[in-house]
Amino acid sequence: MRFLPTDEQRDFARSLDAMLTAADTPTTIRAWAGGDHGPGRALWSRLAQAGVWALAVPEPYEGVGPLPIELATVFVELGRHGVPGPAVETAAASALLSTLARGGESAPAKRFLPSLARGETLATLTIPTLDPHAGVGSRSAGSDPTLNPAASTRPAGTDPTLDPHAGCGQAFRRAMGVPPDGVWGRVGTTHDGAAPVGTAGTGSLGPAGAPSVVPTRSAPAEQLPTTGVGAVAAGRRATTEGLALDADAADVVLVVRGDELWLAPGHHDVHASTDPARRLARPTPGGELLAAGPAVREAAAHAHDWAMLATAAQALGVGLALLDRTVAYAKQRRQFGTEIGSFQAVKHRLADTLLALEFARPLLFGAALTLDSADLAAAKVTAGEAAYAAARTALQIHGAVGYTEELDLSLWLRKARPLRDAWGTPAWCRARVIEAYGGS
Repeated sequence: MRFLPTDEQRDFARSLDAMLTAADTPTTIRAWAGGDHGPGRALWSRLAQAGVWALAVPEPYEGVGPLPIELATVFVELGRHGVPGPAVETAAASALLSTLARGGESAPAKRFLPSLARGETLATLTIPTLDPHAGVGSRSAGSDPTLNPAASTRPAGTDPTLDPHAGCGQAFRRAMGVPPDGVWGRVGTTHDGAAPVGTAGTGSLGPAGAPSVVPTRSAPAEQLPTTGVGAVAAGRRATTEGLALDADAADVVLVVRGDELWLAPGHHDVHASTDPARRLARPTPGGELLAAGPAVREAAAHAHDWAMLATAAQALGVGLALLDRTVAYAKQRRQFGTEIGSFQAVKHRLADTLLALEFARPLLFGAALTLDSADLAAAKVTAGEAAYAAARTALQIHGAVGYTEELDLSLWLRKARPLRDAWGTPAWCRARVIEAYGGS
């Protein structure tokens, strides 16, 4: 089968691209990172008028969906333009509530879905992930492991851009999403050496539904950051509740705990992430019980699949934006009297980046067609790794200027690593694919 988007889908993507190009998203991203949600919510409303948030909402609740292919198309553009906010989580929340409604629990859907479709309500949620490799450790699906000093990492010396004990500069590590020296804890590595998979303190469930406890050896308290989960969670046992993205901006904070769906009454302190525009907080325990029973677990699994799809599309968009900016810079920057883009080494690096992104694209839209969990995991790991590779290429080719926060490039550089790991780390996704299709 040969899949090509329809003319209508292409036109939709072009209209979103034009609207977001005119919206000055870098200014919106910086405002959101500083806690000013006004510009972001205004942009959110404009996206709602274009029908973006209605794509995951069924027609009986004022939506036009579910339309996973159109949703993937939209999230590529959201990633390309760096739109801040809990977009993935809002789509996943819509999928969760819709699935509950189909199973007979329609009250939460009637209460929240219409306002989500209209863009009047922002939602975020946390869903415990069942890790196929329980012995490795798991974490809450929506949490961001890149900020946690207790997250597992590669052995020292395996990758100088990731290893805090290697000789790379602090500016490079910050740009690529690596915490400063002395902040990392040691949990061990995954089966394939990818980092990170286990996170203590962010909430996880093992395959039997029991809390998965990951022993950690964290850094001394005085070395931990004063902001970030490391300041409050390093060395703790894992809980059953994870971090919620943009809980301070969301109107609805949903938390899945086993077979129960809760509306959290609030959240704890907001912590900075690798990406300043990804603001994280742990939901406050308690609140209102919205639904209970086996249907909640099934709906949560469906929502997790939609979150993987949206995150993969967002990562692909981020990678494409990084590649476009890097190609443009390579045509402008001159060295030895000629553009650096004419150098063979630079051409090869850019070509490799393009191939990785273009390989991820059909996997993404193929997964949107099937909505099979293993296909979604394959798309997620491929798009996430391609975006992260694009970030490394962009940083290397831009050189020292790429480190600067004043350059808009930094806004996209910092998104690649969290998106690679959010809603399923590379190791977790590979394990899911292997589990589904066989292999050792």
